[in-house]
Amino acid sequence: MNYHSYPYPSRRMVTFGQRGMVSSAQSLAAQAGLQILQAGGNAIDAAIAAAACLTVVQPTSNGIGSDAFALVWAEGKLHGLNASGGAPMALTPEAMAEKGHKTMPERGLEPITVPGAPAAWAEMSRRFGKLPFADLLQPAIRYAREGFVVSPTVCELWNKTGVKFFSQEQFKGRPEFEEFFRVFAKDGRGPKAGEVWKLPDHANTLEEIANTKAESFYRGALADRIDAAMRQLGGWLRKEDLASFKVEWVDPISVNYHGYDVCEIPPNGQGIIALMALNILNKMDVTPVEDPMSWHRAIEAVKLAVVDAHAHVTDPECMKLSVEDLLSEQYAARRRGLIGDQAVMPTAGNPKDGGTVYLCTADDEGNMVSFIQSNFKGFGSGVVIPGTGISLQNRGCGFSLDPEHVNYLAGGKKTFHTIIPGFLMKDGKPVGPFGVMGGAMQPQGHVQVMINLIDRGLNPQAALDAPRWMWKKGKEVIVEHGVPYHIVTALQEMGHQVTYSTERAPFGRGDMILLTEFGTLSGATEPRADGCVAAW
Repeated sequence: MNYHSYPYPSRRMVTFGQRGMVSSAQSLAAQAGLQILQAGGNAIDAAIAAAACLTVVQPTSNGIGSDAFALVWAEGKLHGLNASGGAPMALTPEAMAEKGHKTMPERGLEPITVPGAPAAWAEMSRRFGKLPFADLLQPAIRYAREGFVVSPTVCELWNKTGVKFFSQEQFKGRPEFEEFFRVFAKDGRGPKAGEVWKLPDHANTLEEIANTKAESFYRGALADRIDAAMRQLGGWLRKEDLASFKVEWVDPISVNYHGYDVCEIPPNGQGIIALMALNILNKMDVTPVEDPMSWHRAIEAVKLAVVDAHAHVTDPECMKLSVEDLLSEQYAARRRGLIGDQAVMPTAGNPKDGGTVYLCTADDEGNMVSFIQSNFKGFGSGVVIPGTGISLQNRGCGFSLDPEHVNYLAGGKKTFHTIIPGFLMKDGKPVGPFGVMGGAMQPQGHVQVMINLIDRGLNPQAALDAPRWMWKKGKEVIVEHGVPYHIVTALQEMGHQVTYSTERAPFGRGDMILLTEFGTLSGATEPRADGCVAAW
């Protein structure tokens, strides 16, 4: 039986709830969050439980060694959380030059940065949670220790971007990848869809994090194990880097798009790309879905926003232009003026693909959470700390070794970050959290979902279901097969190099929870993933 073949069209309906809701690309994680809500927890507690569970049931895209960002509506205000870590202090351009690197490697020890996810969970619980922190990680601990059933999309990514990827000749014989195969492979292969997989070391580590409110990870026994492994393997991450890490509460940034405030996390994240693109589109008509110009304008706006972000966005302490400069109406008008009836050739660096998980939650107290965490490219660095299940991210591959580049590597510096949670508001009141995971697709997905929702009046599920495009580089655009042929041919005549893609993964996987006019909750999740909306 082939669990990856679905030859016939199907559809999902909007899910409604009243007392609480969790939407995630993995159904076990959504149900874990719902269990916490039903046990008396709030939306913040549920988000933490689902996030921890995702490190177990979807290890292809995130892990205990991930970064995280969140937008939290609580106490009548939207709060932003940046839990992205910087480069280890010893990770410098000089250290890379000694290794003979002219660009940052994408895998291995070099791109490992300080993980922020465990600290994000603990800090969100401390500030806004209701239940004891240790209770929130119990579903994840149980799945890791007793086993979980591997879902089809996770299986596909596990083998394609995991076991098969790290079996390539370039990775063979390198000791830093040995633990990956011990944890994530069995007889040289990854799991099959429907197979039960256990992660006992992962369970023990989550238990240690739960019992110490993540202190062990940054200043205790787990930090010592990470430090020892890095020294033995020849890495740069040290317990001093972990001990000095702190999450940041930040003010969200936003633009008003056709009457709605679309909110994102400020740099070093790429949420500003979505806002810049929407700012450009604010005075353009993209409503008619059958009009190729609607598609053309959106593609061109995204391209211009990406160009600017890759030229200017990095660790906020190192940015030369302010967020206000990049989101000003004057600048948007200048960029808007560049959009004609032909595709332009941008001049910035090319976007990169990635692996990420997103979830959102809501409760009957009015709290809502938009949460995202990631190991970046599938399985991250490929380095797993022996005996712990801690799979470390490879976010550092976003650094440049060019001294003139805005993301020039420096010890302690945060690089340009792709993961972005979104939140929608109107007239100062919350509408709800949304997100589309998937590397460079994330801001492009945010723009397309907002157009579908705000301009075209689609319901949350239809807004996520709609076929998507993704700008790759130059004039290259890939589209899903649901995009009408006449749209594709018209875009080609405008100078776009458009091709259909047979893959689902490049177009992202989103989730959304919005308040209805009745004050109830409406939720949606992607047909491109294994997720569900768990409602109460």
